[in-house]
Amino acid sequence: MSKHHASRRNFLKMWASAGLGIAAPMTVPLLSHAQETAELPAYEGPYYIVFNAAGGWDTTYLMDPKGIDGINRLYEQGEILTEGNHRFAPTARHKQDGMSNEDFFAEFGQELLVFNGLDYSVNNHAPCSRYMATGKLDSLAYPTFAALVAACQGPACPLSFLTFGNYSATGNLVAMSRVPYLPSLKRIASADSIDGNERAPYHDDFALNRIEQALADKQRSLESQPVLPRRERAENILYAAQVNSKSLLRITPHIPKEIPKARLARQAEVALASFKAGVCVSANLSIGQFDSHANNDKDQMTLIPELLEGVAYVLRRAEELQIREKLVVIVQSEMGRTPNYNKGNGKDHWSIGSIMFIGPGIKGNRVLGATDDKQFAVPFDPKTLATSATEGVRIRPEHIHTSLRQYAKIFDHPHSQKFPLGVAEAEQLHGFWG
Repeated sequence: MSKHHASRRNFLKMWASAGLGIAAPMTVPLLSHAQETAELPAYEGPYYIVFNAAGGWDTTYLMDPKGIDGINRLYEQGEILTEGNHRFAPTARHKQDGMSNEDFFAEFGQELLVFNGLDYSVNNHAPCSRYMATGKLDSLAYPTFAALVAACQGPACPLSFLTFGNYSATGNLVAMSRVPYLPSLKRIASADSIDGNERAPYHDDFALNRIEQALADKQRSLESQPVLPRRERAENILYAAQVNSKSLLRITPHIPKEIPKARLARQAEVALASFKAGVCVSANLSIGQFDSHANNDKDQMTLIPELLEGVAYVLRRAEELQIREKLVVIVQSEMGRTPNYNKGNGKDHWSIGSIMFIGPGIKGNRVLGATDDKQFAVPFDPKTLATSATEGVRIRPEHIHTSLRQYAKIFDHPHSQKFPLGVAEAEQLHGFWG
């Protein structure tokens, strides 16, 4: 075996052991276009990013401020700020790094939709994370929204569903791709080169073209002869690996030369470069440590500004990459924090929280839902989108996910129908997106 082939084999072993993966088309029909071009067509959007504030954020220090009854200790009721229809906690003087609420709502408030008073029903991390990610509390089989939309809209994309942590189940609909670092992305994008160095390819163009032609010829021959399912799948994966490899080369021009220092920005660059290259549909971004059972105020004032800075980074970079108008951003957490402090100056788990959205077709400068002065969810009328003690219902993750499926135009897709959420039509949120 040549040195170059041994290096490539070792690279593929490293790729697998590191948990990196790419999606492979599973059936011959998905490859029909690739057989003609030896390259998968670019996915052109929309693109979806889900931010996860893992551990449970304190919404009273963000989009659902409460300055009464000792719910927080950093501001009073009269210090609550507004930007358009948004109300938020003042954080500029309390943060160390990152982005203040004042700056975030000033820059993005006009396109931001907030829902307050979301009822998670339980307050344990594992079921809450699953519930918030999938819209289904009592099943381990359901895919996250990010995985579902990837499977429906771009199943053949090499990196269709990227995830950087948190709950990431796929429902066996699409491959879960993990590319934790930009250098890893560069090596994957240039998998036909030694250590990702484009100047050191494993084969010259002539040899590579012959290999591609031979694979394409063999793939076409499968259509005219009966083949055992296991062999057919293996042949498809072999051919898809080469097709994906060529498609992934489109990522290379969009990988920044300098790696950002912020952890969300590093995750974002992997996702955004993959979006721009047309090889990815959705990405699940995550930062942890929000579980502030001790020193709630200090922890939340460290993490909330970091989260908002990450969201702002994504939106600004998407603008630079000219994909902003196709980008959907969801910002969520699996729970909130209690309206009272414990003996360690921390706050414990609370089953009421909030969620935020920005994206094409989402009317911003809007706040729907509410919590009362004791931070309990106020009933919500799904038809009028107003709080209502008499006509309202408790809005839970399945209501939000039903609306997300409708927004993404995958509500009637066979994959969605395979994983029903069971929200009656009378409880579906009419006009939620504006």
